[in-house]
Amino acid sequence: MKKIENKTFGGERPLFGAHDICIEGITITDGESGIKCCNNIECHNSKFYGKYPWWHVNGSLITNCYFAPESRSAIWYSDNMVMKDCTIDGPKFFREMKNLELENVSINDADETFWKVDGLKLKNVKLHDGTYPFMFSKNIFVDGLESDSKYVFQYCHNVEVHHAHITTKDSFWECENVTVYDSELNGEYLAWHSKNIKLVRCHISGEQPLCYMDHVTLEDCTFDPGCDRAFEDCSNIDAHIKGAITNIKNPISGRIEADRIGSITYTEFAKAPKEACEIIDKSK
Repeated sequence: MKKIENKTFGGERPLFGAHDICIEGITITDGESGIKCCNNIECHNSKFYGKYPWWHVNGSLITNCYFAPESRSAIWYSDNMVMKDCTIDGPKFFREMKNLELENVSINDADETFWKVDGLKLKNVKLHDGTYPFMFSKNIFVDGLESDSKYVFQYCHNVEVHHAHITTKDSFWECENVTVYDSELNGEYLAWHSKNIKLVRCHISGEQPLCYMDHVTLEDCTFDPGCDRAFEDCSNIDAHIKGAITNIKNPISGRIEADRIGSITYTEFAKAPKEACEIIDKSK
């Protein structure tokens, strides 16, 4: 590989069309599209300040780099990428991509990040601020995620999450085929309008969780006392809850078992009779 070291680039497209290069200690300043339409690029210990610095790149490794707030929409349309030990302060990263892997990366403005990504692997990643990360993405594997961004994981398919701490409302909306293990899911309206959702050893907080769903499975999950009106209009429920759940409202079908159930509500708007969903309070 050709090596480029300790240089500063500005203006338009300074490294357009480069291939088979290793970049070390460079700075991309003002201008646009510093690295574009490239193949087989390694980049280490570098800084990016200009807009759209990494578009249409196939095959890249990025380590120990910094992306400033000005580097918005920095990495789009770039397949087969690995990024490690980086800090990102710009919004709207990673869009329309395939086979993207991040490890030990902090994203401090996660607004509209990870849109339409197919094949996403995250390990020890932090997301802060912003809205709608992961929208329309699929085939996602996560091991270690801290996020306080709003509305995470909407319209996603085929998602597996381990060891996450997510604080937001409206997470996992309109999703299909999602499994979450050993995680904390904090925020109201969890996983509404989703199908084939499985939560294993998770702690759930926030009002009205798990409503308007089809095929939802819980194994050894716990609920915060503020979780009221759970499972409204849910069908095909298989829920094994550790400890207490405050309130269950208008479930359609399936089985819910908990150590203690505060109350069960059926209103005139229930879509199925009480007998259609088996509810077991183990304290009685």
